Amino acid sequence: MSDSPAVQAPLDPKEQPILDSLLQIRDQLSLLKQDRSTYIKSHDVLSLYEQVIEQVQLLNVLRRAQRKPLEQNRVDNVLDDCFQLISLFFLTIGRNNEAPAVYSLTSTVKRLLDHLQEAAFYTAKDLDSINHTCDSMRETLERGKETYSPHLLTLLQNRLDKCQVTLSDLRKPLANLSSELTPLHEKLVSILRSMAAANSRQKFPASEVEGFQHELEEIKNSMVDGKFVTEGKSEPAGQEVVVGLLNRCLIWAELVLNRQGKIDDRFRPPYDKLCGIRNQLEKLSLTQAWSLRETDLYSYQRQLDRIDESRVNGNFLDDQGNPADLHAQRLNSIDNMRVDGKFMIGKDIPEGQGSVNSLLAECFDLIYELRVEAEENESD
Repeated sequence: MSDSPAVQAPLDPKEQPILDSLLQIRDQLSLLKQDRSTYIKSHDVLSLYEQVIEQVQLLNVLRRAQRKPLEQNRVDNVLDDCFQLISLFFLTIGRNNEAPAVYSLTSTVKRLLDHLQEAAFYTAKDLDSINHTCDSMRETLERGKETYSPHLLTLLQNRLDKCQVTLSDLRKPLANLSSELTPLHEKLVSILRSMAAANSRQKFPASEVEGFQHELEEIKNSMVDGKFVTEGKSEPAGQEVVVGLLNRCLIWAELVLNRQGKIDDRFRPPYDKLCGIRNQLEKLSLTQAWSLRETDLYSYQRQLDRIDESRVNGNFLDDQGNPADLHAQRLNSIDNMRVDGKFMIGKDIPEGQGSVNSLLAECFDLIYELRVEAEENESD
């Protein structure tokens, strides 16, 4: 379980018995996950679920007495492991329309939303798709009110509420985007994602990225006095969003072509690991989704969580605590970081963050798509 999220706080000694029980339950769940010699039995899953709920009740009582309801430590991390596995087991045994099955997907959705917020480029269609998934999860919780523990239902409701808050925040920048500019906005998001994907290929496709750059220049040249106008010469709403995104696309194209897909050696390990995970997930999505057991995604999810949580203020750091460069950083602020036409951090022109962060976001997106596809397959 080395890929579980890092411990966030020291353990209260009074919680040690709960931790011991949860570790034992997690071991049983892990063994069940690894055993592919037989079908997973509903009875085994439900028994372990009840054991976890019993520990949750004990933990809640203890923390209420100590007035620490929001405490986060190793107990919570191991508990999350247990719920993640139980959630995926519920999907595996075909009970994907029941409350425990929701837990793992809420984690994936929250990670995906956090990365959309951090990257600051997405479309209304992206948000509509995720919102639909959240609505489906709420319906599942509603159906489970009379069946499952209120402790679990409250936990899941809180997780969904957090997702909803982030969704609302993500919608705000697009609120004034007119229908005339929406297709162009979607096209720019697609180009930016395509360039990020090209940047992480084993052989850098320079001509492909140059093609995107040419397309972006054509879009820029279609502007009139720095604005997009309709055939009737009016200026549709949403100029700031689309013009800002176009500038970011042009900056990214320049950076990617300048680096030619090369990554600073200091950040090669997480980059290579993410490439490996991305390639495995793509293979699953293209050739093996039909035979995928939902629990197969657990190890990928945990590896990505671990990499994600190794960042500091959104940045990957080297062994000396130095951040990688703009080529590897998110694009939401890089257009303000030119010095004499060059991108600088201090006195250096560093390398690496955007490439690694883009890969990380892409992996979370693939996990989400595979989870949704797996659920749909179970429903069929």
